[in-house]
Amino acid sequence: MPESTSRRPQNQPWENNWTSDTSRVPGTRRLWLAGALALATIVACVTAISVMRTQPDEKSPLSQSPAADEASIPGLISFATPSASATTTPPGGKSALPSAQPTRTTPHRPTPTVTASKSPAPHTTSPAPKPPSTTWRSLRSVNYPDHYWRVSHGQVTLEAITSSSDRRDATFKLVQGLAAPSCHSFVTADGSYLRHRDFELRADRHDGSRLFQQDATFCPRSTGHSGVIMLESVNYPGRFLRHQNFRLRLDEYRHGDRNFSADSAFRLVDGLS
Repeated sequence: MPESTSRRPQNQPWENNWTSDTSRVPGTRRLWLAGALALATIVACVTAISVMRTQPDEKSPLSQSPAADEASIPGLISFATPSASATTTPPGGKSALPSAQPTRTTPHRPTPTVTASKSPAPHTTSPAPKPPSTTWRSLRSVNYPDHYWRVSHGQVTLEAITSSSDRRDATFKLVQGLAAPSCHSFVTADGSYLRHRDFELRADRHDGSRLFQQDATFCPRSTGHSGVIMLESVNYPGRFLRHQNFRLRLDEYRHGDRNFSADSAFRLVDGLS
């Protein structure tokens, strides 16, 4: 019978000349089992994924017409590719793509509607608009406030207005100057123009000449008083319209002459007629 050798006591390693076995790490078997289990799990997952990819997917209702379905989904912006038939027509009426095929479209059939018949409203004509009252003006003297310019027998005089015919003769249409856009010309009710001739103001028919245009153009000059102007001839600079013996004439400016300043000052007011 073999002699049994007793195990060295482990509680006295140093006294009995015994050392621990370091060739095996505690728990090594458990680590190997856990690693093998994890590896098997990964292999199973990869196998399942590859099998699922090889099977054909079932067609969903949205996969039949993606462009149409995407356009019908609310909140989705569709960037459609322009068709070959949609071309821009250049000037001249010819298409940029001559071989483009026409697109067939279904004609729209409007829904018939029944409306109650109404008798047509009677046609009414509105009266022609009158020219603004601001274009028809009268000129009033400053030193004779109740006297106005008035055409009498072709001459322009300064008179007190007492009748409706006087008001008509004392009302003029203020228009742009015939010889200078920044100046004025005055037209009577019968279409004549106020012009100076022999330095006297009178009403004449426009003869179309350049001289007439200049004689009938007067430029307003400020007098320093609100609403008061002096009228200077465009072709005789330095000469102004003034009344003398109650007749309007063109006279040379007299500096420091109070009578001249008063006689040549007028106010443009609303037309009397």
